[in-house]
Amino acid sequence: MRRALIALGVGLSVLGSAVVAGPAHAAATLVVPLAATVTTAQEVARFWLADGAANLRNATPYTVQTEVGGERLPTDFVPDGPQSIIPPVASSAPQAGEAPTTSGKVFFIGSDLQPHWCTGTAVNSKYRNVVATAGHCLLDVEAPMGPLAKWVFVPGYAEGATPSGLYVGKQASVHYDLDDLRDYDRDYAFVNVYSGVVSSSPDELTDVGRLADNVGGQGLRVNRPLAATADVFGYPAGPHPDGGQPYTGETLERSTGSTFSMQVSGLRVDRPIGVASPFTGAGSVGSAWLADYHSDRGLGYLNGITLSVADTDGDLRYDTGISPYFDSDLYTVYRNASNLWTGSIA
Repeated sequence: MRRALIALGVGLSVLGSAVVAGPAHAAATLVVPLAATVTTAQEVARFWLADGAANLRNATPYTVQTEVGGERLPTDFVPDGPQSIIPPVASSAPQAGEAPTTSGKVFFIGSDLQPHWCTGTAVNSKYRNVVATAGHCLLDVEAPMGPLAKWVFVPGYAEGATPSGLYVGKQASVHYDLDDLRDYDRDYAFVNVYSGVVSSSPDELTDVGRLADNVGGQGLRVNRPLAATADVFGYPAGPHPDGGQPYTGETLERSTGSTFSMQVSGLRVDRPIGVASPFTGAGSVGSAWLADYHSDRGLGYLNGITLSVADTDGDLRYDTGISPYFDSDLYTVYRNASNLWTGSIA
């Protein structure tokens, strides 16, 4: 079922064709190869950038698993491990406006063989090359859980434009239980991307540098009590149950709301958290929840990733975004991605 995936078992990790000793905490992590070679990555980049970025323009919001039943709970959420903090990193360019330059769209080919997109965000890491998104915007939950094809990230995407370049995914780190058990408490992915490229001519790709050097990288916090509020950044596009469609998916949207514990029906998830947000599901899956966000810097701490949305009061309008709780297992998956060098494809 997972011939294309590499499980990092207890005490073992896989590098190329050699099996070498590795840390025991890697047992929770599954490595998902994407565009593993430069040649393949170049083909992926040209697919999206060809003909004036026609495939980017023609992509539609991913509509898989965008709605669940949900109830807000009054109970506190108690962390079960020590807190860990990764600081954010600023880009080389000054912040313009209040929206984070780290947010953008992840594009891929779905089971229907058509181009689709979710939301993603750049996260700080050793080699400035990690994108965070929902796990089911990386693994195809409609198929035998292989990776979605031709996966790329475009920060600041708008109407076919790639203002900071296009970044091809090389490999991803996900939690083993999402692939093996479809456990949506683990619905997150950290993707290592090559340095960005732009199309300087029909057959030529020009390197524009590393992701977080160009747009910055959000920090990360795990095992923290629920924040009083979170700022959610995403590209919602779908309708509400009542048919209203307030969002187009063309521009990055922001919502700010309180966070709380959740009970969810329709998915295998035991420890979800919620945020008050009017975002619709299609397009906003993968949105970043940022704690302690500073608009003047465009930076905060990633503390949630939208896996779905819910209408909790029955008025036929979505009012809640849902995320896995960021615990020690998520930190293990992030750490696996944070130390991988990717390099250039141009």
